[in-house]
Amino acid sequence: MRVPRRPSEMFDREYEWTALADFATDPADGATLGVVSGRRRQGKTFLLRALCQATGGFYFAADEAADGESLHRIGAVLADYLDTPAPLIFDTWHTAIDSLLALGRDRCVPVVIDEFPYLAKANPRLPSIIQNALAPLREERDTSRTRLLLCGSAMSFMGRLLGGNAPLRGRAGLELVVPTLDHRLAAEFWGIDDPATALRVNAIVGGTPAYRREFVRDDVPAGPDDFDPWVIRTVLSPASPLFREARYLLADEPDLHDTGLYHSVLAAIAAGNTNRGGIASYLGRKSGDLAHPLTVLEDCGMIMREPDVFKDNRSRFRIAEPLVTFYHAVMRPIWSDLEHTRDATRLWQRSRRRFDGNVLGPHFEHICRRWTRYLATTEHFDDYPNRVGAGTVNDPANRTSHELDVVAFGLDDDNRTPLIAIGEAKWGEIIGMGHLERLRRIRTLLTAQGRLGAESAKLACYSGAGFSAELRGHAAEDNSIILVGLDDLYGRP
Repeated sequence: MRVPRRPSEMFDREYEWTALADFATDPADGATLGVVSGRRRQGKTFLLRALCQATGGFYFAADEAADGESLHRIGAVLADYLDTPAPLIFDTWHTAIDSLLALGRDRCVPVVIDEFPYLAKANPRLPSIIQNALAPLREERDTSRTRLLLCGSAMSFMGRLLGGNAPLRGRAGLELVVPTLDHRLAAEFWGIDDPATALRVNAIVGGTPAYRREFVRDDVPAGPDDFDPWVIRTVLSPASPLFREARYLLADEPDLHDTGLYHSVLAAIAAGNTNRGGIASYLGRKSGDLAHPLTVLEDCGMIMREPDVFKDNRSRFRIAEPLVTFYHAVMRPIWSDLEHTRDATRLWQRSRRRFDGNVLGPHFEHICRRWTRYLATTEHFDDYPNRVGAGTVNDPANRTSHELDVVAFGLDDDNRTPLIAIGEAKWGEIIGMGHLERLRRIRTLLTAQGRLGAESAKLACYSGAGFSAELRGHAAEDNSIILVGLDDLYGRP
């Protein structure tokens, strides 16, 4: 079967489309299973519907419903697909799955069950039923070339579907996670040419494609001067779907039962309390009480645990979805006012400091780390960074410690990880000689600690506001100093 071309109206997703198309058109005998996951609004349904349209596949979108109703619905949808005069009647999922496998008797055919967690919630035995249907040496499986694709957005559930002792572990021939667009692709998707405006928008809506198309109906900031009005007329407008989206994202996760507690944990992180002790203090709880909620939020993909690169027993937590950070840092403290105002201009002006300090600054640091890890070249660091994170360096002589926003390690032929760069990231501050001297001091401390590669580590300065003329002069004469501005982050000449 010929591999179908990616639809012209599909933005990017070349890797995901190729992986799905190759799986769906694999001519090998025997039915196979694939799992597709990713956070909501990333375009999974669009991808899978386009795949079925291009290959003549079968697509079924589950609802939150009782088991019997779902069986009735899939029978009706399948009858329509097969053009039979009456709906198909399924009493059990055993017969329904076997009927789906029968679609592939004569050809390769993708069969998509979207929102699979809804079905499994109503019938927890469903993964086991699929496992048995795909058992080797079973005629219904061996005589079929159905490519069964299970898709879902409940990240905690989808993460467990193929893990541990789960029934479907070892059954899948494809496990595809559809990610958000990175900051460069997001700027291209939104059609924003100005890097500063692109990063501000990205700090609010991230790289979720649906937020431009469906949620703001292609309302894009016309330029730097239109950013504030854009925030007011879209994210802060009660009439905009973006207004309540962050709340819905949390409500969509089935494992988050005590939503008040999880909102409070997210609010603590958004306020700058990024370690467990700080979160506990913010909530007025003991640090040990947070183990479960932090683990659940991490399993859901709502937060990310980022270890301190110099302290194995210390981690920071970061909210993975920018819109959730924006909601907790900016919107939640003034929610009642936002709900009852027709013009949020005054409220936004009052909140700009929180946006700059608690949203934009940390997001800029995150983008700088991602750029260093995935987009920087050997022209910048003389090596490809193998690991990038943030870290804390003790300064015993001055009885203090220094925070590093960016720390990059390489990987040598002996599997050692030499330090190749340390850096500081400032969104709204011009970086000058004072920042450089601080980095030099930290490099001296790391060298004294015996860190491999520390003495030759590059000193990287990242700024959204620019660099002093004196620092630029030093960087021009010293190739160990790296200056990274917004044009570099966005690949602009």
